[in-house]
Amino acid sequence: MRTESARAVALDTAIAAALGAIFSLSFVHTQAWWLQFACIGLLAWGVSRVSPRRAALLGWAFGTAWLAAGTWWLFISMHRYGGLPAPLAGIAVVALAGALSLYLAAAMALVTRLRRGHALTDALLFGAVWLAAELARGLIFTGFPWVATGYGQVDAPLAAAAPWLGVYGLGAVVAVLSALLAFSIGMKRQLMTGAAVAALVLASPLVLQRDFTTSAGRLGVTLVQTNVPQNEKFVPQFLPETLEWLEKTVSGAPGPLVVAPETAIPLLPEQLGDGGWQRFAAPFRDGSRGALIGLPLGDYDAGYTNSVAGLSKDAPQPFYRYDKQHLVPFGEFIPAGFRWFTDTMNIPLGNFARGPLVPPSFAFAGQRIGPNICYEDLFGEELARRFGDAATAPTILANVSNMGWFGDTIALTQHLNISRMRSLELQRPMIRATNTGATAAIDHRGVVTAQMKWSERGVLQTEVEGRNGVTPFAKWAEAYGLWPLIALAAALIALCGRLKKPAP
Repeated sequence: MRTESARAVALDTAIAAALGAIFSLSFVHTQAWWLQFACIGLLAWGVSRVSPRRAALLGWAFGTAWLAAGTWWLFISMHRYGGLPAPLAGIAVVALAGALSLYLAAAMALVTRLRRGHALTDALLFGAVWLAAELARGLIFTGFPWVATGYGQVDAPLAAAAPWLGVYGLGAVVAVLSALLAFSIGMKRQLMTGAAVAALVLASPLVLQRDFTTSAGRLGVTLVQTNVPQNEKFVPQFLPETLEWLEKTVSGAPGPLVVAPETAIPLLPEQLGDGGWQRFAAPFRDGSRGALIGLPLGDYDAGYTNSVAGLSKDAPQPFYRYDKQHLVPFGEFIPAGFRWFTDTMNIPLGNFARGPLVPPSFAFAGQRIGPNICYEDLFGEELARRFGDAATAPTILANVSNMGWFGDTIALTQHLNISRMRSLELQRPMIRATNTGATAAIDHRGVVTAQMKWSERGVLQTEVEGRNGVTPFAKWAEAYGLWPLIALAAALIALCGRLKKPAP
């Protein structure tokens, strides 16, 4: 990477893009977590040997390939269900990946400009700018933290750090260790450095693994998977059969708690006709059973919400209500200046109102169940806001989703691993009821204990153990959000910028 010829630039850029595409595999094949160290390490080695301008290009190529390969399934929602022509949908996916990769481009340029030629110092600098780039992508313009580095570590030894650091902190550790290996190449003690990094990774569970939570008892749950084709979900002619099956399944489902997915009922309660909503609610008004059902709520004047209704004999009347707070751009709200884009597409229910940031849990059978809807479980710092009072914090998290927008793709596995990370960070079980998958139960250590086959209609019966207590991540994220990580990244970058380069 020493020559500035056009051929060398093109080759280096292609290699960086290939590394980014390979890196994206770690978010599906999580047992190959070591791929992250190899890909980031090679990127770090490459940018350390070029100008800031070339480093920015390499970072941008790596990031664009990483995000485009990791989120290519957005093409399906925009083309197959949104009606956007295939070429435009493909361009939109690549353009989004490229725009979001500008953060990583700036980060790599900063590494090259500020590095000091000392392996450990430069590795800390690399980790700080990597962290800053991921935080920018996860926070700016409502955030798009899908395939953040830490999600590829859910099956790695370093997963033990999740309840301490959260997904972004975990990703920063991966970046630091990867860069330390890369920057040690050519140094006399490189073998010792490699051995030390390997020891840190492999020994991390022995040092960090700890249960910060205690059992709150067990609860039987029945998770409903509706498997309604996305192109039929909101079409009136298909609704009677869908609603009839759902009513029979929910009312007859075994187990104390039944959970149905996001917009399992794709109509407002009053649109179900005479006695329609009452038939769904009646089996849970008396006795010991409860239900959480996804549906839209609201009216024209107050605004419509993507919501979950909770039913039990002790629930508030007419029902417990959870309204989605973190909305998906374009799918659930229209960003300023992009009305033209949504007018081109045909996705229904595209402009919802927001719910409260810290909602109450659904109290049932001695448990406090904290619903979240689809995309919301990408934001662990927001879920952590519910843990300010240990006495009212959720003992179980429940995600209801409709991933039918994205077909039978890697998006389903990626979303399952995102939920697993939330369980690791907060040490809470996560139950998932989805339209097409992945319907599953995850324990407080991030292990999938039960899972239903994708793209099938039916139910998954299982049992989960609720948990009391608060992890270190939940404590600091509830109190300060992501500001501690932002401050850490800024401080490390500033410190490295002030250090003198060693004499040649």
